[in-house]
Amino acid sequence: MVVIHGKPKRKPTGGRYTDAKTKRLHQKGSHATHTKIGKQHVKTVPTKGGGSKTRLYAAEKVNIYDPKTKKFEVAQIQTAAENPADRHFVRHNIITKGAIVNTSKGKARVTNRPGQEGVINGVLVE
Repeated sequence: MVVIHGKPKRKPTGGRYTDAKTKRLHQKGSHATHTKIGKQHVKTVPTKGGGSKTRLYAAEKVNIYDPKTKKFEVAQIQTAAENPADRHFVRHNIITKGAIVNTSKGKARVTNRPGQEGVINGVLVE
Protein backbone atom coordinates (compact mmCIF):
# COMPACT_ATOMS: atom_id res chain seq x y z
CA MET A 1 0.00 0.00 0.00
CA VAL A 2 1.25 3.49 -0.80
CA VAL A 3 2.17 5.85 2.04
CA ILE A 4 1.01 9.45 1.57
CA HIS A 5 2.67 12.30 3.47
CA GLY A 6 -0.12 14.84 3.32
CA LYS A 7 -2.87 16.43 5.35
CA PRO A 8 -5.76 14.14 6.30
CA LYS A 9 -9.23 14.62 4.81
CA ARG A 10 -10.90 14.50 8.22
CA LYS A 11 -10.38 16.30 11.52
CA PRO A 12 -9.98 14.42 14.82
CA THR A 13 -13.64 15.29 15.55
CA GLY A 14 -14.80 13.61 12.33
CA GLY A 15 -15.52 16.80 10.38
CA ARG A 16 -13.97 17.32 6.95
CA TYR A 17 -11.26 19.85 6.15
CA THR A 18 -12.52 22.36 3.57
CA ASP A 19 -9.48 22.21 1.29
CA ALA A 20 -9.22 18.41 1.02
CA LYS A 21 -7.38 17.77 -2.26
CA THR A 22 -6.63 14.57 -4.13
CA LYS A 23 -3.39 12.64 -3.63
CA ARG A 24 -0.39 13.88 -5.62
CA LEU A 25 2.81 12.13 -6.65
CA HIS A 26 5.01 14.49 -4.61
CA GLN A 27 3.24 13.34 -1.42
CA LYS A 28 4.20 9.70 -1.97
CA GLY A 29 6.41 8.09 0.68
CA SER A 30 7.36 4.56 1.70
CA HIS A 31 7.36 2.24 4.67
CA ALA A 32 10.39 2.06 6.97
CA THR A 33 13.01 -0.45 5.81
CA HIS A 34 13.80 -1.97 9.24
CA THR A 35 17.25 -3.35 8.39
CA LYS A 36 17.79 -6.69 10.15
CA ILE A 37 20.76 -8.95 10.82
CA GLY A 38 21.02 -11.76 8.27
CA LYS A 39 22.12 -12.69 4.77
CA GLN A 40 22.76 -9.58 2.60
CA HIS A 41 19.50 -8.39 0.97
CA VAL A 42 19.61 -5.16 -1.06
CA LYS A 43 17.16 -3.52 -3.49
CA THR A 44 17.49 -0.35 -5.54
CA VAL A 45 14.40 1.87 -5.67
CA PRO A 46 13.86 4.87 -7.97
CA THR A 47 13.43 8.33 -6.46
CA LYS A 48 12.13 11.63 -7.77
CA GLY A 49 14.40 13.43 -10.20
CA GLY A 50 15.82 10.29 -11.79
CA GLY A 51 17.93 9.29 -8.79
CA SER A 52 17.87 6.06 -6.82
CA LYS A 53 18.21 4.81 -3.25
CA THR A 54 19.66 1.51 -2.15
CA ARG A 55 17.46 -0.16 0.45
CA LEU A 56 19.28 -2.54 2.80
CA TYR A 57 16.82 -5.07 4.21
CA ALA A 58 19.36 -7.38 5.87
CA ALA A 59 23.12 -7.38 6.44
CA GLU A 60 25.69 -9.46 8.28
CA LYS A 61 28.75 -7.19 7.97
CA VAL A 62 29.60 -3.66 9.13
CA ASN A 63 32.41 -1.30 8.10
CA ILE A 64 33.98 -0.27 11.41
CA TYR A 65 36.24 2.75 11.95
CA ASP A 66 38.72 2.32 14.80
CA PRO A 67 39.57 5.76 16.27
CA LYS A 68 42.80 4.46 17.86
CA THR A 69 44.37 3.02 14.70
CA LYS A 70 42.46 5.44 12.41
CA LYS A 71 41.61 2.59 10.03
CA PHE A 72 38.49 0.89 8.70
CA GLU A 73 37.90 -2.85 8.92
CA VAL A 74 35.00 -5.17 8.10
CA ALA A 75 33.41 -7.09 11.00
CA GLN A 76 30.60 -9.62 11.41
CA ILE A 77 27.47 -8.35 13.18
CA GLN A 78 26.34 -10.63 16.00
CA THR A 79 23.39 -8.86 17.68
CA ALA A 80 21.87 -5.45 18.31
CA ALA A 81 22.83 -4.29 21.82
CA GLU A 82 21.06 -0.90 22.13
CA ASN A 83 18.87 1.31 19.99
CA PRO A 84 17.86 4.82 21.08
CA ALA A 85 15.23 4.98 18.30
CA ASP A 86 13.04 2.26 19.84
CA ARG A 87 13.70 -0.22 22.64
CA HIS A 88 11.76 -2.94 20.79
CA PHE A 89 14.20 -2.76 17.84
CA VAL A 90 16.80 -4.55 20.01
CA ARG A 91 14.48 -7.55 20.47
CA HIS A 92 13.98 -7.80 16.70
CA ASN A 93 17.65 -7.06 15.83
CA ILE A 94 16.66 -4.01 13.75
CA ILE A 95 19.56 -1.66 12.94
CA THR A 96 19.11 2.10 12.54
CA LYS A 97 21.40 5.12 12.79
CA GLY A 98 22.70 5.45 16.36
CA ALA A 99 22.18 1.78 17.21
CA ILE A 100 24.89 -0.06 19.17
CA VAL A 101 25.71 -3.48 17.68
CA ASN A 102 27.86 -6.32 19.00
CA THR A 103 30.44 -7.32 16.38
CA SER A 104 33.40 -9.66 16.11
CA LYS A 105 35.70 -6.66 16.83
CA GLY A 106 33.67 -5.33 19.80
CA LYS A 107 30.77 -2.90 20.19
CA ALA A 108 30.15 -0.38 17.40
CA ARG A 109 27.78 2.58 16.98
CA VAL A 110 26.08 2.83 13.57
CA THR A 111 26.84 6.23 12.00
CA ASN A 112 24.82 6.08 8.77
CA ARG A 113 21.26 5.26 7.70
CA PRO A 114 21.43 1.66 6.42
CA GLY A 115 17.85 1.61 5.11
CA GLN A 116 18.65 4.54 2.79
CA GLU A 117 22.30 3.97 1.88
CA GLY A 118 22.63 0.22 1.35
CA VAL A 119 25.60 -0.36 3.72
CA ILE A 120 26.25 -0.25 7.46
CA ASN A 121 29.07 1.99 8.72
CA GLY A 122 30.03 2.35 12.36
CA VAL A 123 32.57 3.57 14.90
CA LEU A 124 34.15 1.28 17.47
CA VAL A 125 32.93 2.07 21.00
CA GLU A 126 34.95 1.20 24.10
